[in-house]
Amino acid sequence: MAAFPNNTLRSFKPLSPNSSTVRNSVLARNSVSQVPSSTGAVSVKEKRSFPGKPEADVVVIGSGIGGLCCSGLLARYQQDVLVLESHDLPGGAAHSFDIKGFKFDSGPSLFSGFQSKGPQANPLGQVLDALGETIPCASYDSWMVYLPEGEFLSRIGPTEFYKDLEKYASANAVREWKKLLDAILPLSAAAMALPPLSIRGDLGVLSTAAARYAPSLLKSFVQMGPQGALGATKLLRPFSEIIDSLELKDPFIRNWVDLLAFLLAGVKSNGILSAEMIYMFAEWYKPGCCLEYPLHGSGAIVDALVRGLKKFGGRISLGSHVEKIVVENGRATGVKLRSGQFIRAKKAVVSNASMWDTLNLLPKEVVPKSYLDRTKTTPQCESFMHLHLGFDAEDVRKDLGIHHIVVNDWDRGVDADQNVVLISVPSVLSPDLAPPGKHVLHAYLPGTEPFDLWKGFDHKSSAYKELKAERSEVMWRAVERAVGPGFSREKCEVKLVGSPLTHQRFLRRNRGTYGPAIQAGKDSFPGHSTSIPQLYCCGDSTFPGIGVPAVAASGAIVANSLVSVSQHSELLDAIGI
Repeated sequence: MAAFPNNTLRSFKPLSPNSSTVRNSVLARNSVSQVPSSTGAVSVKEKRSFPGKPEADVVVIGSGIGGLCCSGLLARYQQDVLVLESHDLPGGAAHSFDIKGFKFDSGPSLFSGFQSKGPQANPLGQVLDALGETIPCASYDSWMVYLPEGEFLSRIGPTEFYKDLEKYASANAVREWKKLLDAILPLSAAAMALPPLSIRGDLGVLSTAAARYAPSLLKSFVQMGPQGALGATKLLRPFSEIIDSLELKDPFIRNWVDLLAFLLAGVKSNGILSAEMIYMFAEWYKPGCCLEYPLHGSGAIVDALVRGLKKFGGRISLGSHVEKIVVENGRATGVKLRSGQFIRAKKAVVSNASMWDTLNLLPKEVVPKSYLDRTKTTPQCESFMHLHLGFDAEDVRKDLGIHHIVVNDWDRGVDADQNVVLISVPSVLSPDLAPPGKHVLHAYLPGTEPFDLWKGFDHKSSAYKELKAERSEVMWRAVERAVGPGFSREKCEVKLVGSPLTHQRFLRRNRGTYGPAIQAGKDSFPGHSTSIPQLYCCGDSTFPGIGVPAVAASGAIVANSLVSVSQHSELLDAIGI
């Protein structure tokens, strides 16, 4: 589910189209052989020939959110950009797919802030604004939680959660929660004072970020006072340090904060940057806040990014599997497809693959030892189990909400396997995702399923099917609990179980991983340039890390770094930040 705050900002007037600045875009969907996967995805055989000219200024490997944000902005910057995607659907882990009229999200489903505007909007919102794209959405303010303490409808906002704490925790929990909000909400001004789209990966950042936003940063520090300004120095430290400094010891509060951190970035409060958590608190616990789901599913976000890319002449070729990154005279000069065709990159190659998959695309002889060692020693988050269901809505509870979170045992930790189940029923808010009178549901174990349990299994074997049945049982039980007694496994019209092998095979993810298990305060996510000139990386293996806002920011940083400071500044002016 991952608590991915998403903002859509006001649209802007794009550059005047003319023959010299806007190229014809190509969205290649050549006929290819398709094989259904266990999650309803399809594997794609390589096209025999590549459509269009086999070169670009920048070649982007992978069409995940990070890759699409990077390529869309590059097209907006009037760069000739080409995205190569192995799958026949864009979006990477965020793509959507259809089975029997049910449209499923494959990844993130919990969003907020689509309607917020201005410099404090989240990175994806700023990219969409730069591309002149908006996403219609439905608003809501709560999700169901099923905890060891009880079941309740958890509402966002500054006051509603106090009622839940009074009933299911203690008076002390109420006091500690208030103490936490009083301490961190003022810090949000500093956490949000520097727009993500202003960042670039070279010294030009002194102009596009530091100088440009110094007055707003200074103002935020003045408004916070000496004590608040001192707290702001912890923004790049683990959020647990703020928890400890406030002497918050209530078990429920600490467990709840760990859960929020885990939903946001796949790590607990001792591993997430304070700035990231404070941003989320500002989105969820300030007056007037709400949650939002994009109408037509999370695939609408991918569609908007692809539209933006095409609008400014960018190209995307689906079913084009990159087999290796070509390095000539020490520089990345293009890629070789599985078909054998070479695609030249005149300025740069950008990999939206994970750090481990990017390493596997490089010729071994050109990889510096430092690059190899860093990649091989970086710990990985575990993988996922997925349950995609399509079923009749008639017999299930009528007050079924979109999101449900099940925590079986606090003592095991929210990052323990088979312990936390996330459930999304988006057809509650966007009925077009399912046939009339039906619901579409996605349940999953969020980055906690050990890959080693699955290693070596043949995905066609009976042993693999038995293991899927065994390891998916915890999700089935959670779904039955959330949907109510009218739900029947047997009556589901669509039943799809995905495993870590599914993630590895169809999303091209090394070991099916959620991403690097990098803990704030102990290590930091790698930057975006590499030790190989003209090779850049974006996505969840780079700063600022895991999550939709983070990967969108990473793609934007790479795009900004590949153009001049003046072009970058002009874009910031155009979108009013």
